[in-house]
Amino acid sequence: MVKRSRIIAFFLVILIVGSTMGATTKNILNNIKLGLDLQGGFEVLYQVKPAKKGQKIDKEVLASTAEALDKRINVLGVSEPNIQIEGTDRIRVQLAGVTDQNKAREMLSTQANLSFRDANDRLMMDGSDLKQGGAKQTFDENGAPSVSLTLKSADKFRKVSEEIMNMAPNNVLVIWLDFEEGKDSFKTEVTKPNPKYLSAPTVKQIFNQDTVSIVGSFTSKEATTLANLLNAGSLPVKLKEVYSTSVGAKFGEQALNDTILAGLIGVAIIYLFMLFYYRFPGFIATVTLSIYIYLVLLIFDWMNGVLTLPGIAAIILGIGMAVDANIITYERIREELKVGKSIKAAFQAGEKNAFTSILDSNLTTLLTAGVLFAYGTSSVKGFATMLIVSILMSFLTAVYGSRLLLGLWVHSGIFKKKASWFGIKQADIRDISENVDTLDLPTRFDKLDFVKHRKKFFTISGVLLAAGLVVLLVLRLHLAIDFTSGTRVEILSNTPLTVEKINSSFDKLHLKTDDVVISGEKKNIGAARLIGVLSKNEIAKLKSDFNKEYGSEPNVSTVSPTIGKELAKNAFIALLIASIGIIIYVSFRFELSMAIAAIVSLLHDAFFMVAFFSITRLEVDLTFIAAVLTIVGYSINDTIVTFDRMRENMHKKRRLKTNADIAEVLNISTRQTLTRSINTVLTVLITVVALVIFGSESIRNFSIALLVGLLVGVYSSICIAGPLWYVFKTKELKKKGTIKTEKEKKKYSDQPQV
Repeated sequence: MVKRSRIIAFFLVILIVGSTMGATTKNILNNIKLGLDLQGGFEVLYQVKPAKKGQKIDKEVLASTAEALDKRINVLGVSEPNIQIEGTDRIRVQLAGVTDQNKAREMLSTQANLSFRDANDRLMMDGSDLKQGGAKQTFDENGAPSVSLTLKSADKFRKVSEEIMNMAPNNVLVIWLDFEEGKDSFKTEVTKPNPKYLSAPTVKQIFNQDTVSIVGSFTSKEATTLANLLNAGSLPVKLKEVYSTSVGAKFGEQALNDTILAGLIGVAIIYLFMLFYYRFPGFIATVTLSIYIYLVLLIFDWMNGVLTLPGIAAIILGIGMAVDANIITYERIREELKVGKSIKAAFQAGEKNAFTSILDSNLTTLLTAGVLFAYGTSSVKGFATMLIVSILMSFLTAVYGSRLLLGLWVHSGIFKKKASWFGIKQADIRDISENVDTLDLPTRFDKLDFVKHRKKFFTISGVLLAAGLVVLLVLRLHLAIDFTSGTRVEILSNTPLTVEKINSSFDKLHLKTDDVVISGEKKNIGAARLIGVLSKNEIAKLKSDFNKEYGSEPNVSTVSPTIGKELAKNAFIALLIASIGIIIYVSFRFELSMAIAAIVSLLHDAFFMVAFFSITRLEVDLTFIAAVLTIVGYSINDTIVTFDRMRENMHKKRRLKTNADIAEVLNISTRQTLTRSINTVLTVLITVVALVIFGSESIRNFSIALLVGLLVGVYSSICIAGPLWYVFKTKELKKKGTIKTEKEKKKYSDQPQV
């Protein structure tokens, strides 16, 4: 009898959830903050240095510096700046959506220490004598822009003006911004056509008022900036840029549109695949995947997170994780149906048997994402955050969401004797009375013998890795400035570019390029690398000139040698910790021989990706490390699903007495999970290929690294990890004579001891 109430409940749930998503999605998307790589803006990491001899940089100084920077940003009108204190002497500032990046950079880093000095550089007054908010942009009697200053004490100004007047013929009041003792001098600067001081009026009378006007060769914009700087207050320290990156607004807009398009194409193909291959459960998967995407964006909005390009990639990759959980479950349900179980019994057994595989694979991927978060910086940390949220939400929707929605239909009784709705042919279903175990079910891969060909797999990998090592030693890696230091400039042009044209543009600025690459379908994107770190003034000039020449502001990134070494060190530590964590987890959940086999296959994948990038001369940057760690998570995910089935099949055999027993466990388990492995990697590959073809140029190398890693990862999980386990297990058998499974051990331990 069909229980229509459960079907009605299903449609009510869909109606409520769908209505909620429809009513709130627009607001969520509008509320999510976009990173500077999606809307333009810049990020800079400052090293905080003492402004005076003997000054100590402590927590209080860092906090007051961050506060002073925040005041200056408020003047710029940036709605949601991100200011973070890092370590003991660094402050990171991120300004997304700022329209005038050059002005913002100048406002942030200028110390703004105002001082009034005589011709001998003796300090007469300083910024502390200025009234709060006392600086204003004005015009002098000739209509030229000037800055009017209101002082706290008219009496003090009267005394200073009197003293200066009596110093004739050197009766000048020199107004300085950021005067440096021992370096700056009025007598030196006065001889220059563009002196460093702001102005040096001659004092011929005593001033009784509390205002002074700074008149120089200002533009109206420069006068306003100076007034704003003085009102925001001086910085208590000196700031040195050690890392910076800036993205033009057009670059950001194009990156956002391209990556969203790639995501939509990838998701649409996955939906079609799930519907075609898994039939009705595939429909449930598309529903839960839609809920998953909504929940990820909702949680990210609640977290007040900043969405970046790698973050969008993490959502798209998270879809692959969610699909994987569905595929594991549906494959297990199909197996139970094939041995003759009813739809209800198959559903319950399939859900139960799939849970541990899904849990273990998600936890190991979560481990690598956690390491990325701990050791990543900026956009990599954003990628890790989104990946963690994606994994948690995919587990929630794919396990519990799918179980609830599919369960309502299954328990309604509508599928009674309708296995075809699950993509199973009637001819493939055994009678329950035959008492067939899933271990004995035939698969389409029964002719494959992974043990027999293990030496071929090891030889192929050995030769490829040896060749990769030779190539790596000869060619080395094409390291980005993230790991070496220097400056990288990305140009987006309205017309096709050539290497000669880009070099000519840099020659005009007396800058020499180290490497120039042209990309994009229209050959309108150029990337140039420069040796050395450009100063903020050089960057401002470059941005201004290139904007006029090419029609949009270029992206400019700079990394100091110190930061480059740190990033390389952190990347190595991240890989090491992730590997150790996986060994410990797999040893605890499975056994040491599986952990060693898993980690060897992971190192195999990581090195293969490194060798591939060395051969192709693709640039290795921070996102490459994120890609390697992501593949580590995906590869271990695949390996664990196979190991989980091997553990289950070992328990069914109770004892392993011969090498043939071990080979049988490996071969049968790999064959049983091979459909799942192929389908999972296929769905994830769909999204990654979409990112490579349609995604932003900014994450092209990241997407290529994921593509190569996924292909190598599925190969190593099937052809390296399993056969290696076989080698270790046969050696164990040789020592022990027989290997008791966990179930067999438990059986003996439960008996009373004499």
